[in-house]
Amino acid sequence: MTRVSSIRSSVSRLLHVAALACVLHQAAAEPLPGLGADLTRTSVSGISSGGYMAVQFHVAHSATVIGAGVLAAGPYYCAQGSALTAAYNCMKPGMWTPLPALALLETDTSILARSGQIDATDNLKRARVWLFTGKRDETVGSTVVAALKRYYEKYVPPAAVAYVDGINAGHAMITSDHGASCASTAPPYINDCHFDAAGQLLQHVYGPLDPPAAPETGRLIAFDQNEFTADAYGISLANTGYAYVPRSCESAQCRVHVAFHGCRQNADAVGVAFVREAGYNRWADSNRLIVLYPQTIARYGFGGWPVSFVLNPNGCWDWWGYTGPVYHTRNGAQIRAVQAMLARLAEHR
Repeated sequence: MTRVSSIRSSVSRLLHVAALACVLHQAAAEPLPGLGADLTRTSVSGISSGGYMAVQFHVAHSATVIGAGVLAAGPYYCAQGSALTAAYNCMKPGMWTPLPALALLETDTSILARSGQIDATDNLKRARVWLFTGKRDETVGSTVVAALKRYYEKYVPPAAVAYVDGINAGHAMITSDHGASCASTAPPYINDCHFDAAGQLLQHVYGPLDPPAAPETGRLIAFDQNEFTADAYGISLANTGYAYVPRSCESAQCRVHVAFHGCRQNADAVGVAFVREAGYNRWADSNRLIVLYPQTIARYGFGGWPVSFVLNPNGCWDWWGYTGPVYHTRNGAQIRAVQAMLARLAEHR
């Protein structure tokens, strides 16, 4: 009995320490501040699963999202709610696993818009879209990004869609001076290709911008994501997200750009490499632009309390339905959480 009591006491202490560590971890992240941001000029971008998420968020909220930059991702609702379709048809399509027909995706988009699950597609007529596929990307084929171009051109004036496909880049966020060699596909998936993807996409969406600042002068905020959803862990979101706030945005109204990381590129996997080195912050500094970096976590099945089942071992954004069947609409759990973050940034102090 004494040994049993000792074991129980040890387990109790371990649980107490674990609970305390959890509390301290959450306490380390401050609340996301209200900064009076202008959400009518919001833009989004992303790489890989983050690219798919950017497309979903853009189409779902096209009334306020004026443009998107997408690297290595395909058309809206490509996966059709299927992990297998996502892994095969929408990444490296082949004879037996072709991309879904664009006519089908357009029909799905129309049905969702008519039922009010996404914003009216007429909003997309004023959008500007920047797309990128690397010539050495063996993870997401160029045919997938080309399909995204054709999808957007059904709604967006073709002249407003830029398509970049001439760089020998691997599967990564592409920068002018940070990361691994251009053709690499390896963590943290940031490649130096002497090409500023963040700057190119922001200038395409917003028009001419002031040159990027050097060095950065704003502040990076680590904020608590649990405020923006009932169960962050249950929908594969991390406790902590990040926002980059230029000094000018502390006292004047700014626009917001949402940058979605890719799979295995979240902070739990690569630290703040994407947040610091993707290339957005220097442009944000000189152009009154807040950059929101929401974060996922990896999930391996059952876990949490209340218990949830999510199989997302690479910490990807949900573009195939692991959070539920409406993942790609305004009611999608992750889309709702990010929209709530934007709403907070728009609040006045």
